[in-house]
Amino acid sequence: MKKVINTSSAPAAIGPYSQAIQVGNFLYTSGQLPIDPATGAFPEGGVKEQTRQSLKNVQAILCEAGLTMSHVVKTTVFLADMNDFADMNGIYSEFFEAPYPARSAVAVKTLPKGALVEIEVVAGSLTP
Repeated sequence: MKKVINTSSAPAAIGPYSQAIQVGNFLYTSGQLPIDPATGAFPEGGVKEQTRQSLKNVQAILCEAGLTMSHVVKTTVFLADMNDFADMNGIYSEFFEAPYPARSAVAVKTLPKGALVEIEVVAGSLTP
């Protein structure tokens, strides 16, 4: 059975999707754009600031489900420009500790609203 996870501490879904779905011991988040839920805007700056906000949004969703970043087993990072990889990776490393989750990072032609980064995660818990 699937359970919808929703929090006002992360940007609201702007289409026919959920912020996250929990199935059994796993949580699957939708891609999190770097939208500040308080302002509805991207943070000022570049990919570093946007990566930080995207991961804060991920944290808020995980928290709503009773999970932390340590429960993340897989991430997918979408970048508008692969030249931003090192800057994204520097901020990303502030949010995760070993053992690190598996990760894919891909460059895409464009992201919604002109974002520089979007991040989705799969998190697991040993307890239901």
